Amino acid sequence: MLSQLKQLSLDIDGRYASDAELEFLVTYAKTFPMRFKTYQTIQGLEDAIVQQASSTLQARHPQVFLQGGENLAVKWKRDTMRVLRYSAVAMLMDDPTTLRECFLLWFQTIMRAFGAQKSCDATYEIMQQVVKQKLQPDEALLFCPILELNRQTLGQHI
Repeated sequence: MLSQLKQLSLDIDGRYASDAELEFLVTYAKTFPMRFKTYQTIQGLEDAIVQQASSTLQARHPQVFLQGGENLAVKWKRDTMRVLRYSAVAMLMDDPTTLRECFLLWFQTIMRAFGAQKSCDATYEIMQQVVKQKLQPDEALLFCPILELNRQTLGQHI
């Protein structure tokens, strides 16, 4: 929504916005209560979501956290929590564009530098499954597209 508001302010410079140009605000207002509830649910289930995603990821890919003899599980958890928190805010604000442009593209560079695309792809695929189990269906419908954006952006192979 923030990116839409920014674009709207550029588009209507010196004039009033039309009803059609303001429609996204009406839609956002209607979905805000569910977005807020979902945000609070994710906040409360953050540890459980990340833990289940970690366990499932490790069960499917036993070597996923091992790189050069080093166990990267702690780093994975820290990074995954960070992405989950930014993702929850993007869902709350209905602003995947800002998430992608201001965070994911930067983080993608780091993940590529460490060759972590396969891990990211699997992480956010699994996390969508976990979210569908832990959240109500309407909450998962709001949040899973953000997790899919994460998977596509961070799990992308060059």
